[in-house]
Amino acid sequence: MRKEDKGLIIAQLGEMLKQYPHFYIVDVEGMNAGETSALRRLCFKNNLKMVVVKNTLLHKALEASEIEFDALYPTLVGTTAVLFTEIANAPAKMMKELKGKKVEKPVLKAAYAEEGIYVGAEQLDALCSIKSKNEVIADIVALLQSPAKNVLSALQSGQNTIHGVLKTLGERPE
Repeated sequence: MRKEDKGLIIAQLGEMLKQYPHFYIVDVEGMNAGETSALRRLCFKNNLKMVVVKNTLLHKALEASEIEFDALYPTLVGTTAVLFTEIANAPAKMMKELKGKKVEKPVLKAAYAEEGIYVGAEQLDALCSIKSKNEVIADIVALLQSPAKNVLSALQSGQNTIHGVLKTLGERPE
């Protein structure tokens, strides 16, 4: 590969690192063309961008980034693919689903999600438990609605009680 081509690939990877807030580095070694194609389709379905890269080029792109990725460098061995995503837990959930179907690859090497670095396949459960922005907003809205629903419910049940008390008082002889 020519030096100009390498520079272009490093620049493209750098742009993707800026464009996507989260990425996963996965091991795809030993996957045949059919398995890789199926993985690409699954990534497309889950709104993930999968790029198979040379480790040295990814290393240089990470070095050029403004963020310190030193903990990720030891994971850049073997055949590597990068899954870029807008939703932090989407790749983790996809890989966990594949693991449940007894699919051996891809295997998580490392991830950068929610401004944190996760190294090792054992971090998959922790990454699955990260809530996406939409999930956090939904939780906050539910928490904010809960007291209002309780007040409305109490007022509605109290309305029947007050009506019954007034009716009884009105029917009582003086």
